[in-house]
Amino acid sequence: MGELVNLRQVKKARARAEDARQAEENRAKFGQTKAEKARRSAEDRMAQRRLDQSKLDRDS
Repeated sequence: MGELVNLRQVKKARARAEDARQAEENRAKFGQTKAEKARRSAEDRMAQRRLDQSKLDRDS
């Protein structure tokens, strides 16, 4: 005879596994360390400064 299985527990376990998989994808997609955020911020500031320096003045 087969093993008795509580379907509610199986559904919850499946849902937990799906949530864990989704969380792992989100960590890979959105997760950044503090150092990575700081580096990206510094790069953005440098790019903005470089852009501002190359603008032409049209005062006259």
